[in-house]
Amino acid sequence: MKVRYDILDGLRGVAAMMVLLYHVFNDAKSFYVWPTTVYEFYHGFLGVDFFFILSGFVMGYAYDRQWKSSRQTVHSDSRNTLTLGGFIKRRLIRLHPMVVMGVLLGAAAYILQGCTMWDGTEVAIRTVMLATLMGLFMIPSPASMDVRGYTESFPLNGPHWSLFIEYIGSLLYGIILHRLSTKWLRVWVACGIISIAGFALISEDGGIAYGWSSEPVNFLGGMLRMLYAYPMGLLMARTFRERQPKPLRGHMFLFCSLALIALLGLPYLGGKDTETIFQLICIISLFPLIIWYGARGMVSGWRQKTVSCVGRLS
Repeated sequence: MKVRYDILDGLRGVAAMMVLLYHVFNDAKSFYVWPTTVYEFYHGFLGVDFFFILSGFVMGYAYDRQWKSSRQTVHSDSRNTLTLGGFIKRRLIRLHPMVVMGVLLGAAAYILQGCTMWDGTEVAIRTVMLATLMGLFMIPSPASMDVRGYTESFPLNGPHWSLFIEYIGSLLYGIILHRLSTKWLRVWVACGIISIAGFALISEDGGIAYGWSSEPVNFLGGMLRMLYAYPMGLLMARTFRERQPKPLRGHMFLFCSLALIALLGLPYLGGKDTETIFQLICIISLFPLIIWYGARGMVSGWRQKTVSCVGRLS
């Protein structure tokens, strides 16, 4: 029987709104739209890690049994099996329309504002068209195609870097991760924790706010975020299916949403080490805990309609 986690859908919408507020407030602050004293949603970028863990959880719960069944199905019943090509097709149908819309809107806005970088340098229209084409096919832009001047992997729609890395996560799941036993998946997650924690502690700026840039170290940071978070979600899904924890009724969506908003909405805590430790605690402990209890929660009636409405925001 197919299970739908309404609260997790709602939490995805909450996280999406917090990421949006993070970009709006911080971009406005960068361009002096309002004073630096105005509140900023500094940790909104951690919503990306929440998305990665949540995606791994949903992928594992939705597809793990299908992969297992497909490996056990004889060739005569191949019409009912899940193949790598079929899985990739489903993910493209799910994700790529957003990619196309985002790139086209970004290109249109960039052309209307005069095809200039942040410092006023003019950019040739052929370069913009090439950057648009690369964006439509989710090909990261090299430095020569960085039409905005921020070293972004996807300059016409900066947030696309997280979708690009999620594509890589989906491929990794379809090729390798679904084949791993739970034991080896635990080993993978443990290595992922060590890797992202080590990177965060030794990186020049501290923390894990990496992945958006085409610079090698920045891209590596983004990959390490996914290589921990996506398998973590998958491991949680397997553990959840095995244990079948008792459902929780009441105000679980409200509690989980408030916890997520509190974490993503915190201002800068001050100090490189303090920030790094806080970010690691969020992605290693607090986000998985919120997702676990969100998966256990059940809603009905007007609460279910409210949660569904919030979920559609994402």
